[in-house]
Amino acid sequence: MENSQLKQEHERLSHIISNYLGKPVGQIQSLSRSTDLQTEGFTGQRMLGGPSVDLDFGNSSNSFMKYSLNGIEEMEKSVMIETAVGAMGELLRLLRVNEPVWVKSSADGRYILHRDSYNKLFPKLNHFTNSTARIESSKDSGVVAMSAIHLVDMFLDSNKWGDLFSTTVTKARTIEVIDTRMLGEQAGALQLMYEQMHILSPLVSPREFYFLRYCREVEPGMWVMVDVSYDWSRDDCHDSSLRSWRLPSGCIIQDKSNGCSEVTWVEHVEVDDKSKTHRLYRDLVCGSLAYGAKRWIITLQRMSERLAYSSAETSPPSHEFAGVIEMPEGRRSVMDLSHRMVKNFWAMLNMSSKLDFPHWSELNNSGVSVSVRQSNGPGQPSGMIVSAASSLWLPLSCETLFNFFQDEKTRSQVNFQKQWDVLSDGNPVHEIAHIACGTHPGNCISIIQPFAPNDSNMLVLQESCIDPLGSLIVYAPIDFPAIKSAISGEDSTSIPILPSGFIISGDGRCPDKRTGEASTSSIGNTRSGGSLLTVAFQILVCTLSHSKQMDMDSVTTVNTLVSSTVQKIKAALDCSGVDP
Repeated sequence: MENSQLKQEHERLSHIISNYLGKPVGQIQSLSRSTDLQTEGFTGQRMLGGPSVDLDFGNSSNSFMKYSLNGIEEMEKSVMIETAVGAMGELLRLLRVNEPVWVKSSADGRYILHRDSYNKLFPKLNHFTNSTARIESSKDSGVVAMSAIHLVDMFLDSNKWGDLFSTTVTKARTIEVIDTRMLGEQAGALQLMYEQMHILSPLVSPREFYFLRYCREVEPGMWVMVDVSYDWSRDDCHDSSLRSWRLPSGCIIQDKSNGCSEVTWVEHVEVDDKSKTHRLYRDLVCGSLAYGAKRWIITLQRMSERLAYSSAETSPPSHEFAGVIEMPEGRRSVMDLSHRMVKNFWAMLNMSSKLDFPHWSELNNSGVSVSVRQSNGPGQPSGMIVSAASSLWLPLSCETLFNFFQDEKTRSQVNFQKQWDVLSDGNPVHEIAHIACGTHPGNCISIIQPFAPNDSNMLVLQESCIDPLGSLIVYAPIDFPAIKSAISGEDSTSIPILPSGFIISGDGRCPDKRTGEASTSSIGNTRSGGSLLTVAFQILVCTLSHSKQMDMDSVTTVNTLVSSTVQKIKAALDCSGVDP
C-alpha cells in the first residue's frame, strides 16, 4: 500500500514539474530515475535567477527512511519554492521591459504580449491542449493611495484580499503557508491559495485558481508579488472542471514619499471558457478587459480611495448632509455595512444553480436567469431567497446609464425597485444622508427615505460607484432601528441585508465593428460603442416554511418583474428594438 501511494505521488509530482518546466511527463519520469534530476530537470530555472534545489535520492538507510516518511512533503515544498522563485524571475523581466516582449495594441493602446518574443524567452508547454483554449495577457500601471507595506499586508491576507477586490474576487482562502527557510537570502512570504473570480453578470463564467503567491522586497521600498498556478490535486479540494491556468502574473509596488505607491500589474492566463461565456460578453472577456491588468489597477485605485475616506478622522466633506451621521465611528459603520451589501450582491451573481427562461430572450438581451436558495447565514435574512438577473446591450455610454439610474427623478420613470414600490406606493423618494467614498461625486453611499405613509419605518441603503471600466448601483431595504444602530457607531455585521442593483460596463468592442463611431465618456476618456447592463433583484420569499409550488410562484413573479423592468428601462432610454 505504501509503495502504491509513493507511485501515485511520484506520478502527480511528475505532472506538476512537467507543467512548470515545459517538458513531457515521460522525460521528467526518466530524469527522476537517474541521479541527474538537479542538473537536467532544473537547469532552465537557473536561467531565470532561481536557486537550484538539491533533492537527496541517496541509497543510505537514513536517506531512504527520510524519503519514505516525510520526503514527499519536503519534495513538494521544494517544487513549490522552485516554482515560485522561477515565476518571480519571469515576472520581474516582464515588468521591467516593454518592446519587443510587450507591444501596444493598435485598437486601444493597451500593452499585450508579443507571443513569439515571449516564447523565445520563456518556452513552455500549453496547459490546455484543446483548440478552444487561448492566452490572455495585459499590462497596466497606476498610482494607488496606499503605502507599499500596507498593500503587501492586504495581499497576503486572503480575507483582506477578497475585501479589497470584492467586485472581482468572490471567494478567497489560504490553503497553506509554505516554509521558506530554504530560500535563504531570498526570504519572503510564500503561500498556497485558492480564489474564485467572477464579474458583471451570470453570463460570464467564473474563473478558479489554485496558485502560489510569493511576495518579497527586491529593493528598499520596492515589493514584488507573483501568482502562478499550481496543480493542487487533492481529493478534498481539487476541481477537475477548472478551465483557468495562471502563468506568472502579479505586480511590482514602488513606495512613494507621499504615502502612495506606484503599482505596475501583469495579468497572464491560459483559459478555455469561450463556449461558457454568452456572446454579449465575449468581446469584453476575450479581449482581456474583463479580467485584465487594467481592471486590477482601477479597482485597486478606487478601493484604496474608499478606504482612505472610511478611515478619515476629520469632518466629512461639505456636500455631506449634516446632522444625520455626525460621528466618525457611525460613518465607518455605515460604510462597512454598505461594503458588505456590495459583496453579497456580487456573490449572488454567480448563480451556479440558476434556472434559465430563454423564451423571453431577444437579440439584444439574454433572457432571465433565476436561482432559489435557502439562506440562514450571518448578515442575511433567514428564509427562502429568489434571485433573478438579466443582461442586455444598450447603445449608450456607461456614464449616460449611470447618471440615469442615479437620478431619482429619471429612475422613477422605470418604477423598477420593487422594494421601494411596495413601501412608497409609487411616491417619490428623498435622500436624507450622503457619504462620499471618493473624489468623483458618483462614488457615494446614500440613505434614502421613501415617502411611504404605510411604512415610514423602512429606509433604503444604496451605494454607487463609477470608474473608467463601468459602474454599479446597489441598494437594499433596511429598517430604521438597524440603520440607526449603524449611524450610532455600533457593529453592523449582524444587520440582515438583501441587496439588488445594476451593473454597467463597456461592451469591449472596437468602434469599427459597427459604425466606425464611438461615444467618449469623460471618465478616463473611455471609448465604447455601447454598454452592457445587468439588472439583478433578490426577494425574500418566506421566513418559516415553503413548498415547491410557492417556490415556482415566486420564481415566476421575479421573472416577470425583471422582464418588465428591462422593457421599461429600454423604453425610458428610447432603446426599444435596438440591435447589438
